[in-house]
Amino acid sequence: MVSGSRLAWTAMVVAMFGLTQALAASTAVAGGFSLFVESGAAAVGNAQAGSAALAEDATTVFFNPAGLTRLEGRQLSMVASAVGPSANFSNSGSTSAIRSIPLTGGDGGDAGSWAFVPAGFYAMDVTSRLKFGVGFNAPFGLKTEYDNDWAGRYHAIKSELMTIRMTPALALKVNDRLSLGVGFIAEWARAELTKAIDFGAACFGSAFGPSACTAAGILPQTKDGKAKVEGEDWGFGFSLGALFQVVPSTRVGVTYRSKITHVISGTATFRNPDLQGPFAALTATPATANNAARASLTLPETLSIGAVTQINPRWSLLGDVTWTNWSRLDELRVRFSNGAPDSVTPENWRDTVRLAMAVNYQATDVWKLRAGWAYDPTPVKDRFRTPRIPDEDRVWLSFGTNVKVSAASSLDFAYAHLFVKDASIQDTVSGAGTLRGSYDNDVNVITAQLNYRF
Repeated sequence: MVSGSRLAWTAMVVAMFGLTQALAASTAVAGGFSLFVESGAAAVGNAQAGSAALAEDATTVFFNPAGLTRLEGRQLSMVASAVGPSANFSNSGSTSAIRSIPLTGGDGGDAGSWAFVPAGFYAMDVTSRLKFGVGFNAPFGLKTEYDNDWAGRYHAIKSELMTIRMTPALALKVNDRLSLGVGFIAEWARAELTKAIDFGAACFGSAFGPSACTAAGILPQTKDGKAKVEGEDWGFGFSLGALFQVVPSTRVGVTYRSKITHVISGTATFRNPDLQGPFAALTATPATANNAARASLTLPETLSIGAVTQINPRWSLLGDVTWTNWSRLDELRVRFSNGAPDSVTPENWRDTVRLAMAVNYQATDVWKLRAGWAYDPTPVKDRFRTPRIPDEDRVWLSFGTNVKVSAASSLDFAYAHLFVKDASIQDTVSGAGTLRGSYDNDVNVITAQLNYRF
C-alpha cells in the first residue's frame, strides 16, 4: 500500500511534468501577462477576492504562505485550468515602411488560443505550530500568435512567455491571532518572439533605390524574411506572508512576492529570402545573421491585502487589493553577440491596483457557492500598445462551488468571464511601418481542483 506522503510526492511529480508539457504547448494572456488567479479554483470563483486570507486548502502556499497554519495534517491540492483568451484585430489604415503603400495581409485571425494551466500544492505539519508547504505553478505567461501573412507581420507574429515556479514555504503560528510565512521561489522562464522582415522595403530605402529594386522585382511586402529570438533562464526570489485574526469573524492576510529578474539567453535565427546579384548584400548583414542573443526581463513584485468576514454561519464576504509593480517593464531590449544593433521596443508600463470582492454561501454541509467581481486595469499605456500584448482594462465576473466528496476530500469548480475593453493600437516601428486599428478581446477561465487530506 502506498503511504500518504509517497502518494503526495508522486502526485506533485506528475503535476510538475504536466505543467512542463502543458506550458511547452501553450500559455495564455491574462492581466498584462499574469496568471496568478489560475493557481486555485477558489481564487477563480472569487475573482481572487480574499485569496491572501482564505487559506482553505494547500493553494495557500502561493496565495499566502502564512495561511498554512490553518491547515491540519497533510493536504494535497491539484489544480487544472483551461484559459481561453481571444484577441481579434481590425485594421484601420495601417501603412508599410514605405508610407505611401498600405500594409497588405489579413487581420491575423484570433491571436489567442485555449491553454491548459495546471498547478499542484502540498502542505504538512512539522510541529503543531510550524507548517511546511511546496507548490508548483505558472504565475506569468502569455501567448499571442497571428497568421504568418497578416498585416502586422513585420511587428509581431508569435510572442510566447512560459514560466514554471517552485515554492517551498514555512509558516509559524506566533499566537492564536498572528501567523507568519516565508517562501523561497525558483522560477524557470522561456521566451520566444518571431516577426517578418520586409526586405522589399529595405531595398527601397537602401542605396539601390526604388527604381533598381523595382526592376529586379524586389518590391515592398513581396520579399519577406523571418526572425526568431528564443531563450531561457532560471531566476530566484521570495514571498512573505502574514495572517491576522482581527476578531473571531474576520481575518486579514498580507502577501508580498518579490521581483524576479531573468537574463534570458539563447539564439537569434533568420530565414532570409534568396536575393540575386548585388541585392544579396541586403541579407548579408549582422542584423540578419544567426547569432546568440539575450534579453533581461524583470517579473514584477506584488503586494496583496485580502480579508474574509464571516457574517453568519452561511454567508461570508471577501475582498482584495493587489498592487503590481509593472512599471519595471520599461522596454524590451534584445542584445546580439555579433555586433548587430540592439532590438528595442519601448513598453513604459505603469503600476496597477486590482480590486476584487466576492460572496460565499454555505448552502449545505456539502455544498459551498461562490461569486466574485474584480476590476483589473491594464498596465499598458495606449500609445505604447503593441500587437505582442494588446491588453486593456478588464472586468471579472466569476462563479464557483466547493463540494465535499468525503471526510478527506473535496472538489472545487469555477468559471470566470473577463470583459475586456476594446484596445486601440497605433504602433510605429522603423522598417515595419505603422500598425493602426483596434482589438476586440475577451477571456474565459474554467478551473477544477481536487483537495485531499490524509
